[in-house]
Amino acid sequence: MSSSTGNISRESRDLYQELGAEYDLDERSYSFGGRLFSVLSVLDSYALLDRIDPEEFVKDEQMPYWAEIWPSAVTLSNFIADELDMENKRVIEIGAGVGLVSLVAASKGASVLATDYSSEALRFVRYNAWKNGLELDHERLDWRNVQCGEQFDVLFAADVLYERVNLLPIANALDKLLKPDGRAYIADPRRSLAEQFLGIASENNFSITSIARSYPGKDQGVHVNIHMLERKR
Repeated sequence: MSSSTGNISRESRDLYQELGAEYDLDERSYSFGGRLFSVLSVLDSYALLDRIDPEEFVKDEQMPYWAEIWPSAVTLSNFIADELDMENKRVIEIGAGVGLVSLVAASKGASVLATDYSSEALRFVRYNAWKNGLELDHERLDWRNVQCGEQFDVLFAADVLYERVNLLPIANALDKLLKPDGRAYIADPRRSLAEQFLGIASENNFSITSIARSYPGKDQGVHVNIHMLERKR
């Protein structure tokens, strides 16, 4: 970011006020790797359903999943903080939502491009980066039609395997976005569709290693698998 600290502070304050006028906001603290992160999201993502334009929904069937921080994102963030070396890595997150995973990767020295189909999500990504004193790039990306010409060392995604129609496009996006020796880490709460996705990825020349983790929820934990994918040698 090229703005001065004062300008960033002013812009972030203005953006917070804009978001507050449009949404009921929820700001929470998370600790990863001994660092505290403050993350702004939407208090009730279901309240956004009334905002969906019927014509746009028919075209894209896009739901406001971006507005909520899911257990898979928290679990993947913990994994990145505790187990991955991000220093000097070029990283992309697809389906970034409000940017939690991207923030943690950036805090560990990665150069990060946070992407989401929703331009609204990217406003929260921008604010959260400012709030936490981190630099990252952000842009809109449709994994059905990837226009990004860059390839990355690492790709992250959390809770993106929720619709069958997305499985092949996501596998194709991995192929386009990863360097030949790149790795993807996809966190999923053990949905049955994830197994179908892994089959598609294997058919598309990716090897898979799955790592079992859990997210401690209020009532009962959520089991999360982190799938590491890399091209077969």
